[in-house]
Amino acid sequence: LGMNNFINAQGFGMTGMLTVSIGAVLNLILDPLFIFVLHMGVRGAALATIISQGISAIWVLHFLTGKKAILTLSLAYMKLDFRLVKEICALGLAGFIMAITNGSVQIVCNATLSRYGGDLYVGIMTVINSVREIITMPVTGLTNGAQPVMSFNYGARRHARVKSAIKFTTIVCILFSCFMWALLLAFPRFFIHMFNSEPELLAEGVPAMHLYFFGIFMMSLQFAGQSTFTALGKAKQAVFFSLLRKAIIVIPLTLWLPTVGGLGTNGVFLAEPVSNFIGGTACFVTMIFTVWRKLDDSLK
Repeated sequence: LGMNNFINAQGFGMTGMLTVSIGAVLNLILDPLFIFVLHMGVRGAALATIISQGISAIWVLHFLTGKKAILTLSLAYMKLDFRLVKEICALGLAGFIMAITNGSVQIVCNATLSRYGGDLYVGIMTVINSVREIITMPVTGLTNGAQPVMSFNYGARRHARVKSAIKFTTIVCILFSCFMWALLLAFPRFFIHMFNSEPELLAEGVPAMHLYFFGIFMMSLQFAGQSTFTALGKAKQAVFFSLLRKAIIVIPLTLWLPTVGGLGTNGVFLAEPVSNFIGGTACFVTMIFTVWRKLDDSLK
């Protein structure tokens, strides 16, 4: 997965997609074979994953050492340039912090839900997180895919193309998240049924899902703004807005809202949309004033 970015950055998007697809499809085939046919149980599932990842890694190495790659892997290029290492780590820190804060939010959410609602609501949050992954993965994929395009054109001083990429990413992400929000409002039971079919969880899960995903399109502004900061080398802004939405807004709200007006578990589920509106707006508006306007000025 790490070296796959080297393939995508060279413009071989289809090959990069095949890297992920090969591992996933092979895992889907080997899992039932090892678990049910060869009766290997959990060990079979683990072995299937290892084999799939191994073959995917071989695929990447073969491409990056072959003739099709523009920039190939070579020991001659393995010397570290600490100036570049510093820049890479600074930009990668935003994604790292987002992952860390997501994990921290889950710990706080589960602890708070367990206190106010018990195991049932912890189960509901588990289902909601799985549904959220379905929504955020395409958005993440699109914003990540746009970053090399923005970076290349920014470096080449083709600022009109950078603006087009920002605009396209923002509009498509908003439209997609609005579409998914409409589906969640119309068919909440369908999404919950994908992961759990217990009647009690369904009954309590539907209103919880409506609260949690309210205004989910605002999340797209966060993703679009943050990916723009990262693509254009604005590491400080990217890191700050990674921390803002989750660590500074969600975690305190998750702890505080359940105590307000007897909200209880509803307060935990409300923390997410509140953070989306505040964090998404703050990130995107800051990007407009600090990046978009400068791109406008450079075009004059």
